[in-house]
Amino acid sequence: MKKILIGAVIALASVLIYRSCTDDREKKTILQENSMLIQQELKNVSKLIVTEGHFAEVYNYKDSRELFGPLVTAQKKALVVVNAEVMVVYDLSQVTYDLDEENKTVKITNIPDPEIKINPDFEYYDVTADYLNPFKAEDYNLIKRNVNASLMKKIDASTLRSNAENRLVSELSRILVITNSMGWTLVFEDVPVQNMEELDKILD
Repeated sequence: MKKILIGAVIALASVLIYRSCTDDREKKTILQENSMLIQQELKNVSKLIVTEGHFAEVYNYKDSRELFGPLVTAQKKALVVVNAEVMVVYDLSQVTYDLDEENKTVKITNIPDPEIKINPDFEYYDVTADYLNPFKAEDYNLIKRNVNASLMKKIDASTLRSNAENRLVSELSRILVITNSMGWTLVFEDVPVQNMEELDKILD
């Protein structure tokens, strides 16, 4: 009787151990599969996000140089019309992250800052200069710097940056959707992200 009882206990223990090992293997397999799916989704969003806009600028350039005191001056001036194509670019291939299978978290450690690319087309009108104060390369360089600074102010006052950020949120939301569907947690700047509103607020 004792032998039968001992045999039954051993058999039951073997079944429990076998089931435990099988369950552990299944859980590890599921975690690895989920991890691979998340990594694949991260690769899918590793692309350039480009938001484009058009800006125009009219710039009056004037320079006056004293020759023999304030009574005699040499002047030069130009009317500059600028049409600029502007791009706000996020390179999502630069996103870095850590996957923690044990705690089922995806921690985004870095999102690149946007790059502002300005491609201006300069057209010069009414360019006049005195013989003693001619236009030089430094004048054209100064005009370009001033125009670019003015364009940056227009860009900052426009919706171009916010539109680019909205596209960034839209791309990263794909990661949020897949992590939530698998019971994982997306973390950015040490803050768990549960929904689109929280993601938008963190990236703002």
